[in-house]
Amino acid sequence: MRLRAILLTLATLALGLPALPAHAAAATATFVKVSDWGSGFEGKVTVTNGTTAALPSWNVQFDLPAGFTIPSAWDAVMTRNGQHYTFTSPSWAAPLAPGASASFGFNGSPGNFPGITGCTLNGASCGGGTTNPGVPGAPGAVSATTTGNSITLTWGAATGTVTGYRVYEGSALKTTTTATTATISGLAACQTHTYTVKAYNAQGESPGQDATATTTGCTGGDGTLPRHFLTGYWHNFVNPAVELKLSAVPDEYDLVAVAFGEATATAGEVVFSVDPGLATAVGGYTDAQFKADVQALHQRGKKVILSVGGEAGRVQVASAAAATTFADSVYALMRSYGFDGVDIDLENGLNATYMAQALRSLQAKAGSGLIITMAPQTIDMQSTGMEYFKLALSIKDILTVVHTQFYNSGSMLGCDQAQAYTQGTVNFMTALACIQLENGLRPDQVALGLPAGPGAAGGGVVAPSLVNQALDCLAKRTGCGTFVPPRAYPDIRGAMTWSINWDASNNWSFSKTVKPHLQGMP
Repeated sequence: MRLRAILLTLATLALGLPALPAHAAAATATFVKVSDWGSGFEGKVTVTNGTTAALPSWNVQFDLPAGFTIPSAWDAVMTRNGQHYTFTSPSWAAPLAPGASASFGFNGSPGNFPGITGCTLNGASCGGGTTNPGVPGAPGAVSATTTGNSITLTWGAATGTVTGYRVYEGSALKTTTTATTATISGLAACQTHTYTVKAYNAQGESPGQDATATTTGCTGGDGTLPRHFLTGYWHNFVNPAVELKLSAVPDEYDLVAVAFGEATATAGEVVFSVDPGLATAVGGYTDAQFKADVQALHQRGKKVILSVGGEAGRVQVASAAAATTFADSVYALMRSYGFDGVDIDLENGLNATYMAQALRSLQAKAGSGLIITMAPQTIDMQSTGMEYFKLALSIKDILTVVHTQFYNSGSMLGCDQAQAYTQGTVNFMTALACIQLENGLRPDQVALGLPAGPGAAGGGVVAPSLVNQALDCLAKRTGCGTFVPPRAYPDIRGAMTWSINWDASNNWSFSKTVKPHLQGMP
């Protein structure tokens, strides 16, 4: 089927409102279907400022026919309510000068798209009709305060005639009020919720303002970890990467995961000691020297945890007895070596029920400062039904961070379920992190795990600058590829790399590029 661009002049979509006189200048928006490939389509909207004054910002809204969706957009901030879509100018966009134009685009599905309906630009017809005077303007920015079982939202008053405000969670109406504040009660501790506030009157609803907040009661230990931090794995074995003593870990790393604690013949038991091969490779290294290096890292403000598992790891926690043994043995290693917590990197399967029992038992022994991290493979976090994802959600109140391994996986579906994204791209990192962010984990519990450079992984190696770009896309919705997340996550926790040793083999490119960027994030 030959593709062709279809330009729709949206003056016909003025919804019966009286047109402006021919000589009156107005801002307009026009839609064109750039391409259509049967299973999907690409659309583009161009906003033109036909007035004699600068247009500070723009808000384009329209409806799609039933059965059509827009999974991703670029050069605009997109929100959705059913079949109704809203696109606003991005934060980085300058005011639109008189006579100037700005465009944004989006991908939709399925194909054979007939066009949009009900288009408005800043409340007026996209073709330049008069503003509907009855619909209120959007509320002001929403702030939130929390307790262990409630979230209180406060926002600025909307312009125009306002009957009241509706607060939604997704498509569910949570409360209606005539004030500019509302409290949602009866919530569980340490739970994250995203709400949308809209003004309304008899003519309809305004565009919405979003706010995300987490109830108090989280006990996951961070110690003194920064708001955005860098994690690196340190090898307790010999491979083609550079061998290092723990004391050689550079200051760019905030959290060091010692790889790995090993299994024994006793189910759930974890043991650790300095690998003899490594000791020989670095000119001698004893357990006592290793312990002293852990303390030295503590004095430098770093945290050190024991990673359990790895590609060849065989630790199994599949019973209540094994859960108890796991907690007891890991706690003993923490006390002996000075570890601040544990990393779960079981690449040969886990039982979410009994591992959760083990980690809660460990937290009861170690206290609220315990650091718990997880390093699932990409496939393990594709849905909430996977054991790793179930584990993360079940211990969300004590979990520090999940740094999924976004490598060695091939292509995977993202949270938009629109297509399989190719590993080693910004789209892959952002679309897959979005699955976790939109399905129950707090942004401060999500980090991006990437190889430190060539040699560190069989696939998914990226330039460190692309990791920074992906972090900005998730935190600010800027610098994205074709996938743009449905909202910004300014609390995204940071990045992890496999590994510190491979970073050393690649002239410390990963840590020296990513850590300064994390420090500069808000």
